[in-house]
Amino acid sequence: MTPDQYCEDRAAASGSSFYYSFRFLPRERRQAITALYAFCREVDDAVDECSDPMVARAKLAWWRAEVAALDEGKPSHPVTQALALARRKFNLPTEQLQEIIDGMEMDLEQARYPDFKALHLYCYRVASVVGLLAAEIFGYGDRRTLKYAHDLGLAFQLTNIIRDVGEDARRGRIYLPLDEMARFGVSETDILQGRESEAFAALMAFQGERARGYYGKAMEQLPPADRKSQRAGLMMAAIYRTLLEEIAADGYRVLKQRTSLPPARKLWLAFKTWITA
Repeated sequence: MTPDQYCEDRAAASGSSFYYSFRFLPRERRQAITALYAFCREVDDAVDECSDPMVARAKLAWWRAEVAALDEGKPSHPVTQALALARRKFNLPTEQLQEIIDGMEMDLEQARYPDFKALHLYCYRVASVVGLLAAEIFGYGDRRTLKYAHDLGLAFQLTNIIRDVGEDARRGRIYLPLDEMARFGVSETDILQGRESEAFAALMAFQGERARGYYGKAMEQLPPADRKSQRAGLMMAAIYRTLLEEIAADGYRVLKQRTSLPPARKLWLAFKTWITA
């Protein structure tokens, strides 16, 4: 199996919304973004699928060494081998790949965030940095596109947090800012025990408005001249914004269920955005 095929299989198996937008890209860009996505999945799973924090730290340390090996031209894992080619073609900084690992490591260091400022750093590392790397792969001519990519990454991560409140709670994690929970009268115990209430729904509606704000801000910052090159990101945005609205329409009942869109709908949203962007 080639490194590219390994990454393709990794992305396809995830069933992620991102995979559907990759399929419309030219071959070289598709291979590069798929390698980046596979890398994110690998380092994320090193934490989420490991019950022993010490083992998880060791795995992340190994991935740090793999990223460092990119600079030396000696990566050993299929994902980093695929990334080596993408890095050369699209000038991807290894420092940003290390920042993604920094974000994953935060999950081993803290399971609560006192306020949005603290959460923002986490979102930046695990999502905005990915957005910035993706922008390099998709291509742009105006540096304002990087501001778009930064904020779109934040919007995606905030949508993930909203969708996964219950799932994260079952892992002992709460990504909702604690000061905002207190403001709406929602306790950690409420989240961990899956207590749905009007207060919880109001808290989640507030989170949803924040995510919408970042989607709107991102779109305002995307220069018209770069819309076509950034179509893959716009396809992701169409899918994720639709997911957010589905969660909202269901009353933000995310403590005991995980909302997702059917593959056919994701593909349709991606296709519709591709031909209209």
